[in-house]
Amino acid sequence: MKKILGIGNALTDILLKISENQLAQLAVNKGSMQLVDGNTSKRITTLFQNATPAIVAGGSTSNTICGLASLGANAAFLGKIGDDQLGKVYEQQMLESGVKPLLHVDEFLGSGNCTVLVTPDGERTMCTYLGAACNLQPRDISEDAFEDYDILHLEGYLVQNHQLIEKAMKMAHDAKLIVSIDLASYNIVNEEREFMRHLIRNYVDIVFANELEAKAIAQTDEPDDALEYIYALLTQKQNTPKISVVKLGAEGSRVLSDEGKDIIAPVKAPCVDSTGAGDLYAAGFLFGIANKMPVRKCGQYASLVASNVIQVIGSKIPTPAYRDILANIDLKI
Repeated sequence: MKKILGIGNALTDILLKISENQLAQLAVNKGSMQLVDGNTSKRITTLFQNATPAIVAGGSTSNTICGLASLGANAAFLGKIGDDQLGKVYEQQMLESGVKPLLHVDEFLGSGNCTVLVTPDGERTMCTYLGAACNLQPRDISEDAFEDYDILHLEGYLVQNHQLIEKAMKMAHDAKLIVSIDLASYNIVNEEREFMRHLIRNYVDIVFANELEAKAIAQTDEPDDALEYIYALLTQKQNTPKISVVKLGAEGSRVLSDEGKDIIAPVKAPCVDSTGAGDLYAAGFLFGIANKMPVRKCGQYASLVASNVIQVIGSKIPTPAYRDILANIDLKI
């Protein structure tokens, strides 16, 4: 089986159930996701110090890598945490998921976290403090990091640090790794469109995009046109796998590769929370790649894994569910 390395923002998700009045005290837009500074993050922590939060290691690439490790893949994660309790919790949860943590420690910034405030109506308001996570620097990545790995997976959120993500991709590409990226957010694609196109054209082999992200990078209103546009960017490189994936939520996904075009049907399941669905889709797909499966089978694995995470709150699938997936994967797709 191929070995996978992920690089991304090390963020700990802190899930809190609060009242409407408590949310109003923070003066944030309900249902939004917004970046906050360290002082605001501390104020939120102080305000809810008597609450009992659920604390889960998160971040896009981290979710994918944890999913891969839970499926049985040999997976590692490289990121940056702070020298604090949240950082220790993050590292411990990575280890418990079977991930090899390659974590740098920032002496000055606290660990990044995303406080998810859940009001009685089920609405989620997210306050994200990047902290040490956003201080991962090009100097933190060396050629040694890619030794013994076959696939590198990154998140689009890193694209705002041009030097970091291009150095990582170039090193991996030169070391003959398969390079995979999840575009992560349509607003970031809009801000960094030309640079993302440059990265895909020169270093990337597999692109995961949801419908909005795909339309944003291709500047089209048709998801199938976007699928083909991304594939055309990928094919400007020689002698590498080329796989373009557009995720369409409840409508399944579209995959275009050297093996042709595949329409992947969704695995029907009750949706409790869609958090992490795209990240776990990538985990299932890369698990198939790591096991040298046909591309269509990779897409079916991806759909099945994603269908399990939407049935729980948060981005982590319980261990018994993974056992069921592995025991019945070929029967369910």
